[in-house]
Amino acid sequence: MPAVEIKPGIYWIGVNDRTTDLFEGLWPISREGVSYNSYLIDDDKKAIIDLTKSLKGDEYLDNIDEILDISKVDYLVVNHLEPDHSGLLRTFRRIAPKVTILCSAKAKDMLEGFFSITENIQVVSDGDTLSLGKHKLQFFFVPFLHWPETIVTYETSNRILFPCDAFGGYGAIRGALFEDGCKHFEFYKQESLRYYTNIVANFSARVLTAIEKLSGLPIEIIAPSHGLIWRKNVSVIIDLYKKWAEYARGETEPGVTLVYGSMYGNTEAMMNAVAQGLSSTGVPLEIFDAARTHVSYILPSLWTKKGVVVGAPTYEVSLFPPVAEVMRMAAHKHIINKKLAYFGSYGWSKGALKELKGIVEPLKWEIAEAFEFNGIPTKEELKKGKEFGKRFGDLVKD
Repeated sequence: MPAVEIKPGIYWIGVNDRTTDLFEGLWPISREGVSYNSYLIDDDKKAIIDLTKSLKGDEYLDNIDEILDISKVDYLVVNHLEPDHSGLLRTFRRIAPKVTILCSAKAKDMLEGFFSITENIQVVSDGDTLSLGKHKLQFFFVPFLHWPETIVTYETSNRILFPCDAFGGYGAIRGALFEDGCKHFEFYKQESLRYYTNIVANFSARVLTAIEKLSGLPIEIIAPSHGLIWRKNVSVIIDLYKKWAEYARGETEPGVTLVYGSMYGNTEAMMNAVAQGLSSTGVPLEIFDAARTHVSYILPSLWTKKGVVVGAPTYEVSLFPPVAEVMRMAAHKHIINKKLAYFGSYGWSKGALKELKGIVEPLKWEIAEAFEFNGIPTKEELKKGKEFGKRFGDLVKD
C-alpha cells in the first residue's frame, strides 16, 4: 500500500501484515492481519514517528522514497520501543546515520539493551516541544501504556495525536485508511476490543490517566500505530477505550459468556440445555468451546459481560485443562467482580469446581450456583440444567 497524505506535508508510510500468525508470538491474527502504522512529516526538518516491524522493510523504505531521500530525515520519534514499532531501527540508522532519535529517558536506556544504540539520542521531557518549520511537535509521557518508556506525540498545527499503541486495534487496512471511508467499521471495532483485552487491559488505570491527561488537547485526528486513522469521529475511539478501561473496575454489560469444554459430549449436552435456559431470559449470550477457540477471542466477552457460566468436566480431579487455561488468563488480565455459575460432569471423582473456586475467588467473582452430575446427564438433569440457566440469566439481567 503506497504512502497516503493525511494533511499537507504529513504522510502515513506504514505497511500491512497479512502473513504473521501470532501477534507478540501469542495472539492469533492470521485471519485478521494487522497494520504497522508509521508517519513522516516533510518540513524544513524531516521527522518520522515510529518505525515498523522488520519483515516488510523493503516496502516500508519504498514508501519513504516516494516522498524524500531517507538519508535526509533529521529526527526519528520513538514513542514506544516494542519491536513491531522499532524492528527496522538498525537498518534505518545504517541508511540515515545522522538521524537524531527522540525518546523518553527510559527508552534511551532500553535502546542500548535492545539495539546497542547509544549515540544521537535526544531525551525529551514531558511537555517538550520541537519545531520542524511549519509543524511543531509536543511530547507527553504516558508510562505503562503499555510499556514504561511510552510517550505520545502531538502535532500542534493540524492537531494530530500520534499515540502509538493507544487507540489501536488488530486488522490489516482494507484499502480505506480513515474511519470515515471504512466499510468494515464493526470489524475494526471488534478487533480494537480484542486488541485492548489482549494487549492493554492490564494497564486500564493508565489508560484512564492518559485520557484525562490529554483531554485538554484539541485533537482533530488520532493516528495510532495499528488500525484505522480517526479524523471525523475521534471521540468514538476515545470513548470506546475509556469505556473498556472502566470495565476493569468490574461494572460491565448485562450479558453472559458461556465457556465450556467437553471430553465425550456429556458436558456439551448439558451446555445446550443451560444455553436454552439462558436464552429464554433474553440476556445477551456468547458461547465458546475452550478447546477449539483461542483465548484471544474469549477475553473480549469476559471483559465486557457481567455474567460467566463455566461448563467443564472434572479431569484427573481437576478442572478440564482448556477451560482452566481460559480462567487463568482471565485472572492474569485481572478480570474482576463477575457473577459465575458452574456446571460439569464427573466420573470417578469430583474436583473441577474446587480448582475453579481457587482461580476466581481472588478475583472477587461471586459463585451464584453450581450443578454437577455423574456421567451422562439424565432427562431430569437436563431439565434441571435448563432451569439452572434460566435462573442465572434472570440474575444477570436484574
